[in-house]
Amino acid sequence: MTTAADTRSSNDQLVITRLFDAPRDLMFRMWTDVRHAMHWWGPQDYPAVQMEMDVRPGGKWRHCLRATADGRELWHHGEFREVIALERLVFTFAWEEDGERGQETLVIVTFTDENGKTRMTFHHAPFQSIGERDGHTEGWSSAFDRLGDALQRSMTP
Repeated sequence: MTTAADTRSSNDQLVITRLFDAPRDLMFRMWTDVRHAMHWWGPQDYPAVQMEMDVRPGGKWRHCLRATADGRELWHHGEFREVIALERLVFTFAWEEDGERGQETLVIVTFTDENGKTRMTFHHAPFQSIGERDGHTEGWSSAFDRLGDALQRSMTP
C-alpha cells in the first residue's frame, strides 16, 4: 500500500518518491526477484509478460510488456551498474526501438526505512524530450500503483 507520493521533474529527468507501507527487505525483493516483479512491473495497460534479470553489477535485464488492448509488445533492457542490498539499485534502461526511445537512460532507486515503512526514491534520466519524460512519468506512476497493490497482497495472510 502506498501512503504518500511525490513526483518532481525537470526537462530531462523524472523523480518519483513514494512511501510504501512495507518493510524495506520486501521492497527490495519486489524489485530484484522476478517472481515478485512480474506482479507489478509495467503500467496497468502494459503489464510485464516476460522477464529476465541477473541482479548484480554488470548483470543484464530484459523485460517484455504487452498491451492489454491489442497485444502489442514493448521490449526494454539494461544492465545493473550498482546493487546494494536493501539500499540502492542503479541500472541502465533502453527501449528496443529506434530513435529517441531507444536511447539509453539511467535509473537510480533508493530505499530508506521509515518506522517500518519504506521510502522509495526513483530517479530516471536523461530524457531527450519532455514528451518522452511525461510518457515515462505516466508509465512508472501506474507501475508503482501496481507495486503498492502487489505489496499489500504479499503482506495479507
